[in-house]
Amino acid sequence: MNNDNNNQYNNKDGNGQYSLRKTDSSSVDVADKAYELTTLSSETEASHRTIKKTIASGEPLKLAVVGHTNTGKTSILRTLLRDVYFGEVKNEAATTRHVERAQLTDNQTGEVLVALYDTPGLEDASGLMDWLEDNTASRRDGIERLQQFLASDIAHSDNRDDSHAVVSASNNYKSPSYSQNYDYSQEAKVIRQLLASDMAIYVVDAREPVLGKYRDELAILSWAAIPVMPVFNFTDAQDANIDEWQTMLARRNLHISTRFDSVAFEFNDEMRLWQNLATMLTHSEMLEQLMARRTENWAQLYDEANIVIADFLLNVAAFVREIGEDDDPMPVLQQMQAAVRQSERAMQHNLLNLYKFYDNAVAATPLELQAYQQDPFDPELLKSYGIRTTSGAAAGALLGLGIDAAALGTTLGLGAAIGGIAGGLLSNTSSIADKISGVKRLYIDPATLTLLATRAIDLLTALRHRGHAATDATQLIYNGESSMGDNNDDNGNAITPWATHKLPSELKKARGKPQWSSLSSGKSEQAQLLRADMAWSLASKLSSYQR
Repeated sequence: MNNDNNNQYNNKDGNGQYSLRKTDSSSVDVADKAYELTTLSSETEASHRTIKKTIASGEPLKLAVVGHTNTGKTSILRTLLRDVYFGEVKNEAATTRHVERAQLTDNQTGEVLVALYDTPGLEDASGLMDWLEDNTASRRDGIERLQQFLASDIAHSDNRDDSHAVVSASNNYKSPSYSQNYDYSQEAKVIRQLLASDMAIYVVDAREPVLGKYRDELAILSWAAIPVMPVFNFTDAQDANIDEWQTMLARRNLHISTRFDSVAFEFNDEMRLWQNLATMLTHSEMLEQLMARRTENWAQLYDEANIVIADFLLNVAAFVREIGEDDDPMPVLQQMQAAVRQSERAMQHNLLNLYKFYDNAVAATPLELQAYQQDPFDPELLKSYGIRTTSGAAAGALLGLGIDAAALGTTLGLGAAIGGIAGGLLSNTSSIADKISGVKRLYIDPATLTLLATRAIDLLTALRHRGHAATDATQLIYNGESSMGDNNDDNGNAITPWATHKLPSELKKARGKPQWSSLSSGKSEQAQLLRADMAWSLASKLSSYQR
């Protein structure tokens, strides 16, 4: 698609299906087809809450996200919420300083299904445990001991030594004796929210060794008397210590855990997260409704992405320009290449917007990878994908000879010169009427159409396995590899959706329908309507090609 109809699939303002807008902290932040998100600071709200009541049927689940500093709590929420703007993510301790709230809402019923609470990191649980042991009675139950801590001066002081906080977050930390002058207000925020929640997920950086400070954290969390489920983040890392963690957790009667990598995303892992949480609740209707809605919307999103790709391919396949026998083809060829490049870029941005990845300073996008910036008309790119023309020759050389043969007496060698810069374009003089009138038609060749399809499918695969916490363009992790990392199967054959000489019937038909292409006619809406049925048909085939 060209720029004329980009808005067909771009995020829309107002009441559009896909929108993201920054508002004040108490208003809706992100809305999409599956749910509605509300982000706000809830520290003041939490401080006035009474102790929670047992969740009842039909009530939204209050879920606290807790854990040590820098384990990826906010990162996990970004990916669950499909929101690159939620919270602040940095590779340093104590990034989140206040409790932030987000709602998952069923947009079909308007019900709030889950209220998620992002909490500050637990920086010195061992020091807090020392205080609790010395200042609260061991015979009192856990909630009473935590309430006593929340009522103390140490939970409200503002004397935290930043250098101490950094040391306490390190792997080599050994807890000193607590200090009455030390600020435990961050831990108080976590505990206050914990007591007001129905359950919690305890985020574990799977790369971390099992240390005493984590055991103390889990002991304190257990006193809140709510279900706690450990969630392993960064599980795709080679140095993950999941087995050691599971052994320690089992000794603390935490036998239900799950894996959810906020960078290397797997939709099935998210479903297991919600399912495991549901097994720990008496009333799990809201989570079951959430799982059903998210599964439905994930499938619909995939269908819409394939329609975006199919529509783009049909638009390019139908792109035809006619020139006279004696016309200089160079300007036309260059214009066609530029139009296709622009159309591919628009399609890529449409996919990014569909999956809520945006070109901004918050996170790098997959399009910053060199492979996606490479010219689709570069013969070397065809070779890197293992794509060959029907004769097996490189695109540029073959096209040069093809244009020479069609030049009908023009200067020998002109075609070779054109082929050097106009790869991916072919002339068609097979029509007797065209030969009589001296008209030549130029269109995009099958090899380039196959390349465009393969690259679009690769991008879609990458987006479906990319967490919204990814901050690096190279974080397109799928089974440990970038989606652009290997374009050949075990036998060395090209991994393409179809053989170059066997284009899908929809693309073959489009090549005889120049009115289908807005690149040819300049009439975006009309051309899109004409190719709409074929786009649906081709999209169903594309979905079967996903790898």
